[in-house]
Amino acid sequence: MTMRVPVDRKRVFRMAGTLIGLAVVLGACTHTGDEVTTASIPEDYRLRHPIAIQEANQSVVIFVGRARGGLSADQRADVMGLAQAWLHEATGPITADVPIDTPNAAAASDAFREVQALLGAAGVPPRGITLHRYHPSDPRQMAAIRLNYPKISATAGPCGLWPEDLGSSIHDKSYRENKSWYNLGCSNQHNMAVMADNPADLVQPRPETPAYVVRRTEAFEKYRKGTVTTTTYPEADKAKLSDTGK
Repeated sequence: MTMRVPVDRKRVFRMAGTLIGLAVVLGACTHTGDEVTTASIPEDYRLRHPIAIQEANQSVVIFVGRARGGLSADQRADVMGLAQAWLHEATGPITADVPIDTPNAAAASDAFREVQALLGAAGVPPRGITLHRYHPSDPRQMAAIRLNYPKISATAGPCGLWPEDLGSSIHDKSYRENKSWYNLGCSNQHNMAVMADNPADLVQPRPETPAYVVRRTEAFEKYRKGTVTTTTYPEADKAKLSDTGK
């Protein structure tokens, strides 16, 4: 004999409704979190890819053979160029990495003495050069002299990040909201940072230079006498285009 257990249908319906409501609430929470994360990305490319001012190394590599201790003409030009740049932008001493216990160690030592002489002739003081001897990690690679110094540089990026598809899709945020894609403006910011001669110019303007007192005094004197204050240039007519063919 089979016994049937009475089922409370109202209770079952209430439990099912509770589970459905809980699923809807959890789904709404997940959707809201996704929107908050997406909305946290700035729309302005200057804020999305900011230019950062930081300290980086500027270096020159000098390859030295085992049978030649002097520098070539191009290498001497590289050393002189690095010395002039150091006087302009360096924030620390020049570190010279010179190899030891290598087949060209003796030639590298002779080449470094010539490097020191060139740097001193360019205006780098002796305390501005630090010698660091190193063992090459790869014996198959030619050991070279490396000259490097720290400087302030500007950088932006990295570029080439595509967190979303660029194709036309209703799932794409830029397609739905008519917004620019994430990587827009990154290369422009990167190129501007690289082209800046003085990274401080990207943060604040330079102070004004003193006025040209001689020119200003002459202009005020002409103004006081009531004469024309403009300067005449006799060669100005020579720079005009010819009237031939008119």
